[in-house]
Amino acid sequence: MARLPDPVARLRVAVRDALADLPRGSLVLAACSGGPDSLALADTLAFCAPRAGLRAGLISVDHGLQDGSAERAADVAAWGLGIGLDPSEAATVRVLGSGGPEAAAREARYAALDWAAERHGARAVLLGHTRDDQAETVLLALTRGAGPRGIAGMRAVRGRYRRPLLDIARDDTRAACEARGLKPWDDPHNTDPRFRRSALRQAMGVLTGTLGDDIVANLARTAALVAADTDLLDAEAEGAYGGCVEDGSLSVERLAALPAPIRQRVVRAWIFQLGVNGADLNHRHLDALEALVTAWHGQGPTFLPGGVAVRRHRGAITAERPS
Repeated sequence: MARLPDPVARLRVAVRDALADLPRGSLVLAACSGGPDSLALADTLAFCAPRAGLRAGLISVDHGLQDGSAERAADVAAWGLGIGLDPSEAATVRVLGSGGPEAAAREARYAALDWAAERHGARAVLLGHTRDDQAETVLLALTRGAGPRGIAGMRAVRGRYRRPLLDIARDDTRAACEARGLKPWDDPHNTDPRFRRSALRQAMGVLTGTLGDDIVANLARTAALVAADTDLLDAEAEGAYGGCVEDGSLSVERLAALPAPIRQRVVRAWIFQLGVNGADLNHRHLDALEALVTAWHGQGPTFLPGGVAVRRHRGAITAERPS
């Protein structure tokens, strides 16, 4: 019997471990664009799920941003059915959100995946982000001046979404496709320098050539370490949130008594309760809100994305949505 290629084995172990806590009979969906990462993931799920007593399906999202995208999504769905993934279907979306084309496409994609998961009763949706994607996420966060939340990168589990390949190299997914006889599609957007992540992906070659191949693994490890600290602070902020909110406003006195990392998380959570799009929020907004608490000198309101005006009035931080 031929020895299982190492990349295929690594993917199977990663996916098997990601499914280990799911009840038998649960449905798991793979989000699959047809690229090497998601194609290898879907193929691996088709192998692992039945052996764990699980059902497996596939969703291919057509963003409608490229010629032939509908046919490509339909072909991926047909391939999924052919290897035993059921349901296996294409979902067409309209990319209309805010925050730039990448953020808008991501928003539309997750909406489609959420809808499919609800409709089919899926317990989990698997995403094909790799260790390389995680390293790029950390670097992008650093270029934006993001705090620990951004540097913590993508989580292995968030709600129904799971990323089994965060410890798997991108080269391994392509090698697994080759070993399994799969023919992935290479998205031209991944090499289009108009998109920040694509431009960074090209620059990673320079970084690894200068600093060594370990930079990808080390950046991903940094994300994991920061994520653990961030989770602890988030839990403390969640406990403090209720004591700071009264009638929809924030108490300046109670906020000021909190350590800065907890206070900033409370304020951020309050902002999201207002319906502000997190993709449009930046450090300047958050610095202005912090100043309303800790550097108050009578300044006027600060405006958040969507036109939400936040001001300090009689010891409280209040918000007013545009009419």
